[in-house]
Amino acid sequence: MVGDGHRPAGTPLRAAQDEAGVPPGIWKGRGLAAVGLKAGDVVTERQAELLLGEGRHPDADRIERELLAQGKSPAQARRATVLGRPIEHNRSPKTDKAKERTPWLAFDLVFRPPATAHIAWALMDDEHRLVLELCDDIARDKTLAWTEKSVAEIRWKAGGKERARVKDGLVVAIFRHYESRATESRPLLHTHAVVSIRARRPHDGKWGNLSADSLMTHIVAADTLYTLYFMEEVSARLGWVWEPREVTPGRRPVMEIAGIDQRLIGWQSIRRQQIEDALSVLTDQYEERQGHPPGEKAGYALACQAADQTRPPKRTELLSLTELRTRWRTSAIRAFGACTVYRLAERARAAAAAVWARVRPVVDVVLAAVDTVAVVYVMRGAFARHHLLAEARRHLAYALRGQPHQPGLDETIVQAAVDDYTRPVGRGRRMTADLRALYPGDTEDQGVLRPLTRKRTAPPYERARLAADALAARVRAARRTERLGSRPRPYAVAVHAASRSRPRPFRAIRKGGRPLESETGVDIDALEQTRQTLEAAAAELAATLQDSRRAREAAHSLRPQPAPAAVPPSHTQQPSTQHTPGRTTGGVA
Repeated sequence: MVGDGHRPAGTPLRAAQDEAGVPPGIWKGRGLAAVGLKAGDVVTERQAELLLGEGRHPDADRIERELLAQGKSPAQARRATVLGRPIEHNRSPKTDKAKERTPWLAFDLVFRPPATAHIAWALMDDEHRLVLELCDDIARDKTLAWTEKSVAEIRWKAGGKERARVKDGLVVAIFRHYESRATESRPLLHTHAVVSIRARRPHDGKWGNLSADSLMTHIVAADTLYTLYFMEEVSARLGWVWEPREVTPGRRPVMEIAGIDQRLIGWQSIRRQQIEDALSVLTDQYEERQGHPPGEKAGYALACQAADQTRPPKRTELLSLTELRTRWRTSAIRAFGACTVYRLAERARAAAAAVWARVRPVVDVVLAAVDTVAVVYVMRGAFARHHLLAEARRHLAYALRGQPHQPGLDETIVQAAVDDYTRPVGRGRRMTADLRALYPGDTEDQGVLRPLTRKRTAPPYERARLAADALAARVRAARRTERLGSRPRPYAVAVHAASRSRPRPFRAIRKGGRPLESETGVDIDALEQTRQTLEAAAAELAATLQDSRRAREAAHSLRPQPAPAAVPPSHTQQPSTQHTPGRTTGGVA
């Protein structure tokens, strides 16, 4: 509640927050009405102590006084203020379960914009700073609203066997912080959303606990949704555009504001560099000890260990946001020059114009579904719906570059992927890629993706991109085959449709959001044969035209050529234009 500041005993909370240079917390969430709070109210110390520390009503003191005045016993008055089951901190050494020793009372969800947004927020003027903070607020609130509506579940009975959506919503305390925990202070605009574990059941209105696994399962999908919303708000309000940046070769790129000097990212990411330096040492020790490089799970554990080893203590020097911004600007100017710092906004606008000159924000649902399935399959093998949802949102962020997406488009992509290109695996809700749907005409090529999942020499995301690009090329080839078979053109050779005797046909035409079976197949051999036939016909036609032209020249070589007759301007013939197959006119497919 006071950031990284130290709060001396007896100091009021608001005074300690002013001293630490952080704003006071505010309440958010649709569940505030059930506890008598309003969105935007300041989080007081007593409210946080009661709700987030004891699981009681945030206005429990008043409720207890009223009940005691009515003649209730102290135990009855206290029990009436408890939301759900009472929480007792068990200090007994006989208790072995950590859950019983320290009860779980809240979730801390951290919302953090991309690195270039921190740089623009810290080094630009106050107008840009306020706009970026507003974009962060809007993206965070939309993500929390999606979490309330589609993710948050309440559980009851033994082992949480019964689960349902919460009745009202969540109760969230929002705390905004401004800097990282590096040895040398660096800008890091981020927000802690402390979600109370208490919520009401939908059928009887009683209080219970949120399902932790449901919330944690969708944490990556929530992260990608926040990034997507933040990109859209920044592009709409400031006119900037986003482009992918490869942080580690072979790993998943991140979206950054185009035009921001990349050197400033290294200046801002001191903490990341500290972790990477420690991680390289731990990785070498792991390889020497185990005899092979760490896998995905071991690499994540080593990264957590490196972060813990390099975690510096909290700063004792307390500075306001104005003082921090002055210090950051001075440090950046000293390192890279005043021109780099003061022309950030101008270069971002120029880079946006350059990006829009070569990129069209178009989303093809079929290609997006194929891309999503291929990436998730190669990186995970078996996956669930929330994995597809997170990857679909990453695809939208890359394809749209900050342009707004239609509501529900991410769910449409996921549903198309589930319906067309996946099959269930195991007894749970897991699924995997349906290779017969991805390779409908060539059974001998259905194992193309399998070696990519076992190739240890390349990073997982690099293999996933290779698979996704190969599948996208096959989809485009299938579409060209269908167009060649259904649109006869002058001097074109008719192509017979491929055989339909296959396990599952390719689906490309959509009606009401659901795919329909196409009438032609996807066969690369047939497509290659078609191309060779067309080239041979074109060469034969060119030879015939050349012989005819030579014959006419020989026949008319001794005759004087008459002058062409004048043609009125209104009757001047214009060359006919034809629509090139495979070109789109923009928009969302």
